[in-house]
Amino acid sequence: MKFRFYKYQGTGNDFVMIDNRTKTFPKQKTDIISHICDRHFGIGADGLILIENDDDVDFRMIYFNADGSETFCGNGGRCAVAFAKQLHIIENSTNFVAVDGPHFAEINNDTVSLKMIDVDEVEVNENHVFAYTGTQHHVQIVENLENYPVFENGKKIRNSYKNPGSNVNFVEQVDETTFKVRTYEKGVENETLACGTGVTAVAIAMHKTGKTKSNRISLPVEGGNLEVCFTEQNGIYANVFLKGPATFVFSGDIEVKYF
Repeated sequence: MKFRFYKYQGTGNDFVMIDNRTKTFPKQKTDIISHICDRHFGIGADGLILIENDDDVDFRMIYFNADGSETFCGNGGRCAVAFAKQLHIIENSTNFVAVDGPHFAEINNDTVSLKMIDVDEVEVNENHVFAYTGTQHHVQIVENLENYPVFENGKKIRNSYKNPGSNVNFVEQVDETTFKVRTYEKGVENETLACGTGVTAVAIAMHKTGKTKSNRISLPVEGGNLEVCFTEQNGIYANVFLKGPATFVFSGDIEVKYF
């Protein structure tokens, strides 16, 4: 069967997008998803996103990691909004639903601002912070982030958590409102150029631990720059928005012959 696909990227976090409103894509077959995301034998991507109809909101976003596991992805959500606009499902704002619940977003040219879930539990440990921002995140401050062994240490920490494991974010503070971030992502099992739920966890963790008093945080990642803003009251982080570019790269057709 042949499928039309679209490739998008958000600060280097790249995704294969498929319009699945006809429900024809075999999303239960994780081997197909892994094959499509494979950078040597497929199209190549950090994940695959399906856009489907929903009775209550503009659309439903279904996100799969490169290994076929289903989760939520912040940059993927922003790219899904840009894709929905390309499909003429939405105009400049939208309400959609994903595996972690409902989301609101606004799009202005190539910039998408996505409302994330509220975060009411932030676990502060001696040398790291853990938070759930749509998926699991370990946040750890390090020195000399540019030369830090992200893959080696990220893989070790990722596997120290019980199933399904955790994404791992290494952070270096630049100034009072700026934190550089590099992320090892579970499901991709490698460092990615950006992680939206990851920088969201970092921004909240840095505020929770007193590294910043600002509620608007700049987060340079390997693939560009992201911004997170929020409100905080009684330890609950609400009105959390992830903002950054979401860019169309190319489109094409892929024929799936092995299901």
